[in-house]
Parts: sequence; C-alpha cells; structure tokens
Amino acid sequence: MNIILFEALSAQNELSMQDPRAQHICKILRLKEGESFQAGIINAGKGTATLTALEKEHICFDFVLEDTQSAHLYPVTLLVSQVRPICMRRILREAVSLGVQTIILCTTQTGEKSYAQATLYTSGEYRSILLDGAMQSGKCGVSEVQFAPSVASAMKLLDETSQRIVLDNVREGSSLAHATITAASVVLAIGGERGFTDEERSVFESNGFSFAALGSRILRTETACSAGLAVLLGRMGLL
Repeated sequence: MNIILFEALSAQNELSMQDPRAQHICKILRLKEGESFQAGIINAGKGTATLTALEKEHICFDFVLEDTQSAHLYPVTLLVSQVRPICMRRILREAVSLGVQTIILCTTQTGEKSYAQATLYTSGEYRSILLDGAMQSGKCGVSEVQFAPSVASAMKLLDETSQRIVLDNVREGSSLAHATITAASVVLAIGGERGFTDEERSVFESNGFSFAALGSRILRTETACSAGLAVLLGRMGLL
C-alpha cells in the first residue's frame, strides 16, 4: 500500500486492530506512536496521518487533509467485456491504478453469461479490488463501476460528447498508438476472450465508435486493457 484509504476521516480517528489496515500499519510499516503515514479519503483527498496511540484492541491517529487533487481521475471510460473473474480482478486493479474514471463491465454475445453473476460482484469483492488498485497508485480516486447486459445497452451509459474507440482484430482500423484525440473524454471498448461479434461491431459503428488496433498480435483481455489504456492516456497527454 502506497496510501491507506478510508471512506471517511476526522481530525482524530480510531481503528480496530482487527482491521487489515491497522495490521498493515503495525506489522508491515511497523510504525510507532508519533510516526506518520499517508492516508486518504476515497474520492476526496489525501493527507498525513500521525499515530497517537497503539493499544491492544485499536490504534488512534490524527489526520490532516492536504491534497484534494489526488482524488482526480482521468476522463476515460473503459468498456470491457465480462471475462473470467480471475482475469477481471487484474483488469479492475490495473484500470484504477492507471486512473480510469469509469469502468463498464459488459456481457457480450461470445462471453460466458454466468460471469456477470460471479461472487466477485455479488459479494462486493470487486470493491476491495478497486481500493487495492487505488492504494497501489498512491492516489485516492476510485473508479465508478457500471454493469451492462449487452453492448447495445452499454451505449446508453456513455457520455454523448466522448470520443469513442473500440479495439478489434477483425475490423480494419488504424493503430491506437497513432490515434488523434479530439475530445476531452474518451471511451475505450475492449472485447473478451473470443472478441466481439459482427452484430456487436455494427452496434459500435452505428454509435460513433472508430476501430483501432494494438498491432497484429492477439492479446489477453487483461493485457489489452493495460496496454490500451496506457497508449490512450499517452495520446491524451496524460502520461
């Protein structure tokens, strides 16, 4: 953890020793009373936390908010096909680490329909994955996650003013590395293990998406997400 995040913080705080964050502070960081660590309020800002007490059952710390800009996320929406939960965990963590503002998880025609009902989502585990990604990045902005049962329904979730790009190895398109970004916000769509169908490609096309590629190699979805987002953010002048 490069920052420890909380839903809310006040000037004085108490944290149970049963909380993994308290265990990290005591056992990994090995902090003592009077020592400080980076803490943040989710989607609000970060600052300095200073330990004031280390008890058997809890720790106490003061907090001073110093930087609200650390909650900033990039104006990028990742629209990605539902894939196996083990892969989606990596996608979610890396997307948040890269500063993606919105993630739309979409059930596609070639994907396994049961993925959308995985315990990753029903248990709320995906939320902890997002927090892990944010804490890794040292920032406190956490992506919003939305769900869509089809590509067509996902179109209704998009900002009409965003530039729209879909990565595809079938429909001919220009290299994402040479894409000209003309809007303040961008949607990047990426398919699952078996890609998109022709019907879905038609939906993208009719909704203003341009087709692009990351070269001729067929990549895993999680690889395409990390590489595609990094290239896109570079083209947007954000990396």
